[in-house]
Amino acid sequence: MQKLFGSAEEALEGVLFDGMTIMSGGFGLVGNPENLIPAIKASGVKDLTVISNNCGADGFGLYALLANGQIRKMVSSYVGENKLFEQLYLSGDLELELNPQGTLAERIRAGGAGIPAFYTATGVGTVVAEGKPVEAFEGKQYVRETWLKADLSIVRAWKGDAAGNLVYRKTARNFNPAMASAGRVTIAEVEEFVEVGSLDPDQIHTPGIFVDRVIQGRDYARQIEKLTVRKREA
Repeated sequence: MQKLFGSAEEALEGVLFDGMTIMSGGFGLVGNPENLIPAIKASGVKDLTVISNNCGADGFGLYALLANGQIRKMVSSYVGENKLFEQLYLSGDLELELNPQGTLAERIRAGGAGIPAFYTATGVGTVVAEGKPVEAFEGKQYVRETWLKADLSIVRAWKGDAAGNLVYRKTARNFNPAMASAGRVTIAEVEEFVEVGSLDPDQIHTPGIFVDRVIQGRDYARQIEKLTVRKREA
């Protein structure tokens, strides 16, 4: 099976449709699929449900889809520091399903593992539990959460090969491995291509069996979300 594509646009061909659900890796400004998101924007696909930790930052990442009116609903954990997100949500133009961060990660992992539901104590007694079954185990209350899956997962890796095996770098790993396993179709962009067989099998974070299409990523911004410095000691 040919997995290597020449561009983001080619890799997305035949995959996108209005009303679909997309998972997008990334955490803040780190690990975002910076080549695939603009290609999705250019396609004009709309009415999207997007599952991601956050929705980018001003002018970066998923913010581009939000500003272009292509996102109908966000399933997220962190929604701060995005004024457009706030405006759209408060005006009723954007639907939001808010999740505790660990719950979001586990729902995605469960989707990839084929586990339809699980119980967690996180969120019991809060708005997070509204409308969800709550049961007691060993005298403690737990809320039932359901898996998350997507029509398309877009992820970014540090190294990868033409077979779709992926390695992520440090904190840029974040939600990417779990999302790669939970998409009906998974497209990965990689910073550095290596020969098939050159990656140590024990170091591969996402096996190629989870990845359908791969592209070479380019022109990464490598932005720093919050730069904090202190004066050098004399």
